[in-house]
Amino acid sequence: MTAGRLLVGATPLGQPSDASARLVRALGSADVIAAEDTRRVRTLATALEVKPRGRIVSLYDQNEASRVPALLDDIKGGATVLLVSDAGMPLISDPGYRLVAACAEHDLPVQCLPGPSAVTTALAVAGLPSERFCFEGFAPRKQSARATWLRTLSAEPRTCVFFESPRRLAETLRDAVEVLGPDRRAVVCRELTKTHEEIVRGTLGELAEWAAEGVLGEITVVLDGATPSADPEALVAEALRLVDDGMRVKDACAQVVAGNPGAPPRRALYDAVLRARE
Repeated sequence: MTAGRLLVGATPLGQPSDASARLVRALGSADVIAAEDTRRVRTLATALEVKPRGRIVSLYDQNEASRVPALLDDIKGGATVLLVSDAGMPLISDPGYRLVAACAEHDLPVQCLPGPSAVTTALAVAGLPSERFCFEGFAPRKQSARATWLRTLSAEPRTCVFFESPRRLAETLRDAVEVLGPDRRAVVCRELTKTHEEIVRGTLGELAEWAAEGVLGEITVVLDGATPSADPEALVAEALRLVDDGMRVKDACAQVVAGNPGAPPRRALYDAVLRARE
């Protein structure tokens, strides 16, 4: 018998109309739908006017390990299994990793039905650099662990995306101000794609003040990357090497400043180079 396949399907964050045509077809044709919440997937199917023909089983964090063997048997027996989470792409801080890893281990086909993801949606609207970014999942719950985690981001040059509970958002932003400083830019995305979607941009200090009164809904935070700090002595040495090679001091300082994010102003470097040459 020919083996079946696992389909990893991204579901809408809020608007059912964001569902892809491939997801709609899969909801109606899959032999098994493994859903984080069976009620949520039935509600989605109804909104999309799709009647699932296969059986629907739950697959969430607490039961995923025990569900995997039976689902593998289904796929080995020729079934198409559709994996979906409550919203967005499965595995992205959602269940599904164990099932996908098991399929890969048994050389069973895994295909993705691309679609909504809170991570990329937040990046798209944040207005912060997105050519390089990292995703940190959910911020740690405990304050001590959260402070330690934030310290790892203090020198992270990439834009960072993470999820947070609305109940802990104010605490996390206050901690971020303490560890990262009040001037670091960030964006809080609330209820992405939903009726009450809200995008709040500002510094960490401004956002902490805004969140202090309480926030509701699904939260995604986008944090600007750290500006690299430059070693003043190393910059002076670099400029002096350029001067020794025949470049004017003014031009050497301009080139060094342009090539080193976090460098001091050009005039400050110029004065430092002149002092070093005395």
